[in-house]
Amino acid sequence: MKVLVLLLLLSSVLCVSADVQHESNAISACSDTDGEDVVVLDDEAVWYADFYKKTGVDTLPDFADPMRSPGQYDEAVANREICRYNLPTIRQAMKDFPKEHAPSNLIIYTELNEKLRVNNTLICYVTGFYPAPVNVSWTKNGESVTEGTSISLAFPNKDGTFRQTARLDFVPQTGDSYTCTVEHVALTRPVMKIHEIQTSPASQSTPSIGPVIFCGAGLTVGVLGAAAGIYLLIRGNK
Repeated sequence: MKVLVLLLLLSSVLCVSADVQHESNAISACSDTDGEDVVVLDDEAVWYADFYKKTGVDTLPDFADPMRSPGQYDEAVANREICRYNLPTIRQAMKDFPKEHAPSNLIIYTELNEKLRVNNTLICYVTGFYPAPVNVSWTKNGESVTEGTSISLAFPNKDGTFRQTARLDFVPQTGDSYTCTVEHVALTRPVMKIHEIQTSPASQSTPSIGPVIFCGAGLTVGVLGAAAGIYLLIRGNK
């Protein structure tokens, strides 16, 4: 797996009302060959730049107000080029790069309560790794599955590591077994989690279990610093 050295630009705004508070971040990243530019609201990507298709992508549903502004994709392209221009200087200024860190946690769960023959989504949540990204693959009953799969962009954690979420659309059938396999440069061998379709009627109404992420009031991503090999620059929130 190729090791990517990233320069991240982050900003964080906490919007507070009497009843609701939300945290929004804008993240730009680059390597010699790749780039990332994404707008995040409460740990969900609501807009990102697709540098392969050369366009910005809204991920919010149609009824929601779009999280974009005129020229946002062009700005993302400019940010990536500035990042790449500064990368050699930053490499020379840094004495040591952060050490590789294998994923610290891997969880697999269903998006909805599992019911036989009802469309659902399996989610594989990977966190605590550095550098980004991880490679996630799926199997069904030992056979590779690619249709209906997707994976999120890599999001930074407050400790300087990253997290990603992979998804697989599936229809639960009695006896089926699904495996999420994760590969990372810091792993000597892949790690995996297995989800087996339960046959008992009680399993059809068991609530799904997923990671709960709490956003602390007023806390922002701030520990990704030069000591961890990542430079943070403040950018205006969209």
